[in-house]
This record gives sequence, C-alpha cells and structure tokens, in this order.
Amino acid sequence: MKPNAEVPQDEVKLHDPIEMEVFMNRLLSITEDMNNTLVRASFSTNIKERKDCSVALFDVRGRLVAQGTQIPLHLGSLNGAVEAVLARFPAPSIQPGDVFICNDPYLSKGSHLPDINIVTPVFHDGVPVFFAANIAHHSDVGGRVPGSISGDARTVFEEGIRIPALRIARAGPVDDEVLSLICSNTRDPDERNLDLRVQIASNQRGVDAVEALIAQMGLTRVLQAVDDVIRYTRLRLENRIAQLAQGSYTFTNWLDDDGLGGEPVEIRVAVTVSGRRLHFNFAGSGREARGAMNLPTSALNACVYYAVKALLDPELPANAGLFEPIDIEAPRGTIVNPEPPAAVGARSITAQKVAGAIFGAFRGVLPDSRVMAASNDVCPVIVFSGRLNTRPGEFVYLESIGGGSGARLDVDGMDGVHVHMTNSSNLPVEAMENEYPLLVDEYALIVDSGGAGRTRGGLGIARQITALDDGLMFSARSDSHHVGLPEGVAGGRPGRRARLLKRAADGSETVLGSKPAAMRLVAGESIRIETCGGGGYGEPEGRRPDDLERDVLDGKVSRAAMLAEYGVAGPIPTLA
Repeated sequence: MKPNAEVPQDEVKLHDPIEMEVFMNRLLSITEDMNNTLVRASFSTNIKERKDCSVALFDVRGRLVAQGTQIPLHLGSLNGAVEAVLARFPAPSIQPGDVFICNDPYLSKGSHLPDINIVTPVFHDGVPVFFAANIAHHSDVGGRVPGSISGDARTVFEEGIRIPALRIARAGPVDDEVLSLICSNTRDPDERNLDLRVQIASNQRGVDAVEALIAQMGLTRVLQAVDDVIRYTRLRLENRIAQLAQGSYTFTNWLDDDGLGGEPVEIRVAVTVSGRRLHFNFAGSGREARGAMNLPTSALNACVYYAVKALLDPELPANAGLFEPIDIEAPRGTIVNPEPPAAVGARSITAQKVAGAIFGAFRGVLPDSRVMAASNDVCPVIVFSGRLNTRPGEFVYLESIGGGSGARLDVDGMDGVHVHMTNSSNLPVEAMENEYPLLVDEYALIVDSGGAGRTRGGLGIARQITALDDGLMFSARSDSHHVGLPEGVAGGRPGRRARLLKRAADGSETVLGSKPAAMRLVAGESIRIETCGGGGYGEPEGRRPDDLERDVLDGKVSRAAMLAEYGVAGPIPTLA
C-alpha cells in the first residue's frame, strides 16, 4: 500500500495510513532479516543456494501477522504449524526459551515431510504474545527413496520421519536427544543437525526484533497496530471482491496420473463471487490419489490465498485479513483433501495445477487486461543421490526446475521461471559441480516451447546432467508429459509439453515416465529434463514484426515456427 492508497471504509475508524504503512514495513523488515539469516547461515545447498525456505510472524491467537516474500506454498504449512503448537501446548504452558518443531501433514497440519517448521514464542512480562516461525525444505528426511519423495509412494509412512508438534528446546537449551532422534532417521544426519540449529537461531533473530519493537512502541500500541493491519487487509480485499461480476465460474485442470500411472486426474474448481465474499468449491476433483500426488488441506488453502492475492491485489499485505472473506470447500477423500495416511510428498505438482485452475476460472471474472494464459503449472523436481566422498553419509541433491509463464494482453510470458506456488532459486552450475559428482551438459531455454500468440508464452528449460560416478540414484517428479497442455487464451496457442529422457554414454536415448523413482545410473549416463512453456495470448498473426524478429534473432522462435505458427513465409522485412 502507498501512503495515499485507498483506505477502505468501515464502522471502525482505522489509524493513520502512513503510520500503518511504516508499521507493516517494520514487520516485513523483521521477516526479511530472519530469512536472510536462515539462508546465509545454512549448510545444505537447498537452503543456502536455492533459498527453499520461508519465515513469518504470528500473534498469540495464531493469526498470521506478516510473511516474508518467499514461497507461497509454505504459507499453509506455517499456519498449520502454529495452529498445531497452540492446540497441543496452550499458551499458559509455554515457557520462555521453548522452541517447537513439526512437519507432519496429518499430525501437525504440514504440507509434506521434508518441510520442517520451527516455531518460537515471543514473551512480554512473562506472557507469550507473538510467535516467530520458519520453514525449510530439507533435502532428505528418510523414507523409502533418497530425497524422501517419490510419486509412487502409497502412504505417508514411506516418506520419512513424522514429527508432531513437540518441543525441540526447553526453557533455552536444545533437546539434543530429540534432535538426534530426528537427524538419525535421515541420510545426512550432520547436515540435518546443522540446518535445524540454524532454523532455531534464525527464529531467535525474529524474537529479538519483535521484543525491540514492543520496547519501542509498547505492547498495547503494537497489538492495536496488528489489529488495524489485519482489519485493513480484510476490508481492502472485500472491496476488491465487491467490484467483481457476481456469479459462479468453473475451470478444470489435469494431472497426467495419480503417481502410479493410470488415467489423468481432474482438478476442478468452482469460484463463486457473492457480495464481498469468495467461495471456492473443489467438488468434482479426482478421488484421493494412490500415489503421492495428494494435496493436504493446509497446502490447498495456501493455493487459494496466493491466487486471490495475485489476481485481485498483488500489493495486498499477507496476513490473516486475507483469509477472512474466503470460504474453501473440498470433499474428503479427494486428491485435494486426502484421508490419512495417504502419501503427499509430490503435493507441489498438484498445488500448481490447483493454482492454474483458479487462474483459469478467474478468466471469466477479470477484464482482458488482467487475464493470463496458462503457465507451465508443474514445478518438476529432479533428485540425484550417492555416497559422500568427504565424510560419512549420503548426499542428496534436489532441484525444482522452472518453465514458461503465460502471456498477458500486452506482455510476453517470462522465460524459465518458477510460477504460482514455488519461488526457489536455481542451484548454480558451479556450486553443483563443486559439491557433487555431477556434470551439467546443458542448461538452456527451449526454442519454440512457448505458445505462439500476439504475445508469446514464456519458454521452458532444458537441463541435462551427467553422472560421474557409478551407482548414483535418480528420481524425479514431473507432470504435463501427456495431458494438460498450458493453454493459450483469445486465440493464443498452447505451450509445449514436458519431457524426461535418459541418455546412455553412447548417445542413445530412452524416454522416461514423468515420475521415475530410485533409478540407478552408471558413470557417463545423463538425465535430461525439458519443462513446459507457457501459453500465448491472442492470434499469432497479430504479433508485431519487430517482436517476431527479435524472437528469431534471440533463438526463441525458429524460422520453421515463424512460418507454421505465425504465417510469415520469408525473412521478416527488417531481418537481413
């Protein structure tokens, strides 16, 4: 919000908007400092390089006060973690110096087991008043396969150690016995131990900063400011909803399978705009997956909240006020609301499809200037593992790969980016090759992978990696290899589907399914993943010649596609 931004009207007068803006930015500065500490001090490449982590502040009632600008999907798990801690440990039983840990989707409202939450209370005059919380994706938490996630896992028991809400520190000291139990159930106990200690220390940075804020403003003013910010967010979103066309809008997205092959799985949403509220109904979505594609409730909620914020008001503060005008309904026993002990490890792919379905439904609500073609909507992940050469244990390298984003009315889709629910960085080639027995053969954008249109869809990514040692294990989870093309809008063409290949040392290729697990490689074999492009917007014949010229010169559109997709038979006039 800007200082002169529209202030919603309400029966309760809000405080000065400039003061509120300053306060909101103070909260965000605390979360940014927590996140920077977590990234810079961590040991695993997945946290220190790829930044697969998030932080947030909550009040003692469990209301989200501020979330750092990291990964939208983590919002659901952080909310669930604080709720689980308060359910098991009422505020009067929490002591200064206590720290809590949890990860389980059923026992502690997490989203999948590798995402471990740390929650630390903030005290004032001996009473808990806030919580600092963070979440980090650990590269391995045990289970059947390295990396702890396999599309064909049938129950959560195959996916690693399950941690209900429990104390990891009691009145100050870390409980080394609990920490040892957790870390000993993973493939790299030393790395897990160090990263968990960093998570605990990062929260303490937030605790210290909130205590300083209270000392400066006084607890009464801080609590009043929190209430004002949450109320402001709710009212601002209600105003945005009230401006929409009333009615119900539906859309269906598709998964290739449920993790164990078989038929495509439907992801269906009906969005109803009614007055100043939004209702999301996922009835009609596929039944609970046999494999690990199931999306827990906390993650489903995060998908909805992200999509509403992104589509209606991207500058809306991320706090509990965002949740209040939204109702979410998902039948039990479906892929978007599974029954325990259904496996959930690959839930990020389903989360992307849910977000894409919501974006699709809103095409019936939003003006053309705000409609977006489909993005890659997948978040494929590759995992390599093997014995460590420098110390006992196994390394687990994982990386989620970006793709193309969808085009909009007046701008091309972005090339090679994460979309929707994920937002981690890539692992630099130099860091990968320095730490693991792997060689990157290619890391490039895929020509012609973006959907043609007046504005073009973003390009997908090709990443090819060769094993340098015998016996390395490879797993992957991906989608949109067979169904669910990233569709264009207003006559735009769809983006290209994804592919996964294994190449032998002699150059011969084998096409893999989208979710191979624990595949053993020999030295010289390589894995190549090609991700989806985004959909185009508008008829391709309407693309400006100078934009098409630039595409061809940049290697994003081939001359063959220039003819086949855009109807340009020869050189563009300005192209020599």
